[in-house]
Amino acid sequence: MLEFGVEGENVMPKMKTNRAAAKRFRSTGGSRVKRGSAFRRHILTKKNRKTKRELRQPAYIAECDVREVNRLMPYG
Repeated sequence: MLEFGVEGENVMPKMKTNRAAAKRFRSTGGSRVKRGSAFRRHILTKKNRKTKRELRQPAYIAECDVREVNRLMPYG
């Protein structure tokens, strides 16, 4: 499992980032993970102004899901 580095020393292989998760989530400065808001792509005419305004605010994933997302994106 070990690979050889530039000077012949053993180096662990890099971990792969899950590309689907990388497109959907962003890490913040703290330990929180941002996500996009649902229900704001189309058919906005029948949604009221307050709903659309609240959908502009940043959304964060639940605390119980942070560990799983961090495993999918080891480098943030």
